Amino acid sequence: MTIKLGIDVGGTFTDFVVAEDGTPPRIHKTLSTPHDPSEAVVAGLAQIAAAMDPPRSVRDFVAGVDTIVHGTTVTTNATLTSTGARTALLTTEGVRDALEMRRGIREAQYDNRYTNVVPLVPRARRLGIAGRIDRDGRELAPLDLAAVRAAVQRWRDDGVQAVAVCFMNAFANPAHEQAAAAIVRAEWPEAYLSVSTEVLPAIRFYDRVSTTALNAYVGPKLGHYLDRLVERLAGVGFGGLLLIMQSNGGVITPAAARAKAALTLLSGPSGGPGAGLHYVAALGRDRVITTDMGGTSFEASVAVGMPLVKNDGEIARHRIALPMLDIHTIGAGGGSIGWLDDGGLLRMGPQSAGADPGPACYGRGGTLPTTTDANLVLGYLDPGYFAGGTMPLDVAAARRAIETHIARPMGLSIEQAAAGMYRVACNNMAQGVREVTIKRGFDPREFPLIPGGGAGPIHGCTICSELGIPLQVVPREASVLCAFGMLMGELRHDFVRTFVTRLDAIDWDALAARVAEMAGEGDRLLADERVPPARRRHALRLDCRYLKQYHEVSVEVPMHAIDQRDAGAIARAFHDEHKRLYGYTLEVEGSPVEIINLRLQAVGAVDRPEPRRERRGDADASRAVKGRRSVYVPERDAFAEIPVYDGHALRCGHRIAGPALIEQRTTAIFVSDGFDGVVDALGSFVLHAKGREDLVASALD
Repeated sequence: MTIKLGIDVGGTFTDFVVAEDGTPPRIHKTLSTPHDPSEAVVAGLAQIAAAMDPPRSVRDFVAGVDTIVHGTTVTTNATLTSTGARTALLTTEGVRDALEMRRGIREAQYDNRYTNVVPLVPRARRLGIAGRIDRDGRELAPLDLAAVRAAVQRWRDDGVQAVAVCFMNAFANPAHEQAAAAIVRAEWPEAYLSVSTEVLPAIRFYDRVSTTALNAYVGPKLGHYLDRLVERLAGVGFGGLLLIMQSNGGVITPAAARAKAALTLLSGPSGGPGAGLHYVAALGRDRVITTDMGGTSFEASVAVGMPLVKNDGEIARHRIALPMLDIHTIGAGGGSIGWLDDGGLLRMGPQSAGADPGPACYGRGGTLPTTTDANLVLGYLDPGYFAGGTMPLDVAAARRAIETHIARPMGLSIEQAAAGMYRVACNNMAQGVREVTIKRGFDPREFPLIPGGGAGPIHGCTICSELGIPLQVVPREASVLCAFGMLMGELRHDFVRTFVTRLDAIDWDALAARVAEMAGEGDRLLADERVPPARRRHALRLDCRYLKQYHEVSVEVPMHAIDQRDAGAIARAFHDEHKRLYGYTLEVEGSPVEIINLRLQAVGAVDRPEPRRERRGDADASRAVKGRRSVYVPERDAFAEIPVYDGHALRCGHRIAGPALIEQRTTAIFVSDGFDGVVDALGSFVLHAKGREDLVASALD
């Protein structure tokens, strides 16, 4: 039997999915170990092995694992907490402050207290080197190699761990960067080196220097973590293939992740959108809003046929211009702390209790009220069945925390305060969904919602009611949604080349040569990863804009459009996408279109878990009812006795009328008063607005 593991290390929990041929996926969660995340990985493997029938040793279990796909928050947390490497920057003389000047735009126009983000590289460790390349790649002045050598010696003595190299116009001619990099590698091989033309060989200096510096800043920490992870896995007998999830939704080898550490800045949540598409396919749909509510954060994304990708973004206000899934993250997890602002208004997060000490109800020393504490007081969580009964919750501690910090200061009962915390948390998450739908030109009411994460399904119905979404799908694996999605990740390598030209004046031979160069490089990497030619494919995107526009629109273009020199196909794709995004085109006015960048993605297909399908049974789910409990129902703004179903006993065809609770070992699903549910052929719980049975007609086919 082939065993494949998906592992997602979060801030509070580490999630596992075990996919074995011919059997349903097994899921597991364990508390994360922030001081060394690899400890939780190995501990979780041991727990999975011990829980098998019959129990196994961790070595026996791991010896049978063929592939591990791993998502990590190491680089994300290093950036968010400013705990990356001591980094230095080599750049062109006269522009060393570009990292601090950013784009020269006031980013918070109406905030007089706004201050710029502290650069990842302080000014004292940013050095301008004499030498200049022009925009066409011609050398105007030679590089001062002696200054590079002097900088290496000084920084080495200063305890610098990483060096970023980014020169003006290097995208047109990388010779100066290559010369500087050769000196660093020869004289200081232990330093982590990040070279802009190896990380992002594209136009726009600030985007390039920021991305290169960010890559250097997080590189040593990721490298250290991967070394520890590989060492620990080898220590328990793992001899299979280890793959690392990257921000674009694909996977890469640990060696590739070390070289371009910034590719992992959204490693954890990037498995979610692909998993979302897998589950809604059972309903005959190819678009979905996927959310993931963990212990610390809440992520939202949209997929239309495939997960949406963007080529630039920010993390902790630091610019990054690498391809990544369009995922919006806010501080709204199960551990998000409730507090009152200066005006006495209730807020939730972004501060989090994390895994240690965790919410007050965990009984690990936490005293501040969190979303999980509110959910416990409101009846959504069974204190004796949390994590399948392996982690009892302290109701008295949760009530005490809410009373002390929220209820008493606001003059409310504990239950009223908990209800307020729940509503504010749901509102925050609904706003996060708006960011990836309405602000991207999509109507959320046209998409089914998948509420993932351990706490997500408790809040799903309220989020849907807030946004007018009539349909949601809660997979049985919802609590480990991203880890499940990682099992579907393909090997992906992204390449970009700047190629500025108007569509009506393209040098087609030069364009085809650039595309072939990127495709060849992608094929070489996939060949090194033992992907046969039959399992490789290429996807081409062009960054286009109307003449004199500042921002580009990235559009997918079929490879044959280049072979056939079809400028019309490129123009049509650009006009259509521009209209979808902004509501207009300049096609009628005849405004010329120009290409700025060529982007190619080389993809290597991997074996994916085969979905299990259940036969449809009767609609009566009464045998799965395991009791009744007093639970807060938002539509009634009151508590009510509602049925509690054993989620593991529900089968395809079973129907559930809201309000109700569905409990599984790793999550609880709240079906509110405005929704009913049915179990589909994949075993997912499909919840629909009352009276909208038409939305689930295909769920049982």
